[in-house]
Amino acid sequence: MTSLFGFPNPVNEKAARVVAGTVCALSVVALATGSYWLLVVLAYGFIARVLTGPSLSPLGRLATSVIAPRLGPPKPVPGPPKRFAQAIGAGLTSVGAIFVLAGHDHTVPAALLVALIAASALESIFGLCIGCRLFAGLMRVGLIPQSVCAECTDLALGARQG
Repeated sequence: MTSLFGFPNPVNEKAARVVAGTVCALSVVALATGSYWLLVVLAYGFIARVLTGPSLSPLGRLATSVIAPRLGPPKPVPGPPKRFAQAIGAGLTSVGAIFVLAGHDHTVPAALLVALIAASALESIFGLCIGCRLFAGLMRVGLIPQSVCAECTDLALGARQG
C-alpha cells in the first residue's frame, strides 16, 4: 500500500513536462469548445498524481513509462515541489469541476482554465514550474521546512533551476 500512495523523488522532468503539455492541450480544448466537463477529467488526473504519483494517473503512467523514455536520458528534479504543483492543479481543477457539475455560470471555470493553460504552458514549453517556484518561496520564508526537501534548499535560497 505504501508503494501505491506515494510520490516519486526524484521526478523525471521530461515526464513532468509531457504531463504539463497534455494538461495544457486539454485545457485549451475545454476552453475553446466550451467542454468544461473536461475539468472533471483534469481534476481526477491531478488528484491521482498528488496521491499516488503516476500509479493511478493514466496520463502520468503514459508520460513516465512510454513517452519520457523516448525523449532520452531522464532529467531528475526534486519530487516535493512537483507534488506541490500537482496539488495546486488539483485545487484549481476541482473548484472548476464543482462549478461545472453544479451547473453554475462558466465564468469561474473559464478563468481557472486560463490560469491552468498559462501555468502548464510555462512548464511544458520552458520548464518553468510556477508551483515549484511558489514551493521554493514558501521554503525561503519558513512555511515549508527545509527537511521536506533537502535537494530544494538551493532553489529556496535563490539559485535558479530550470
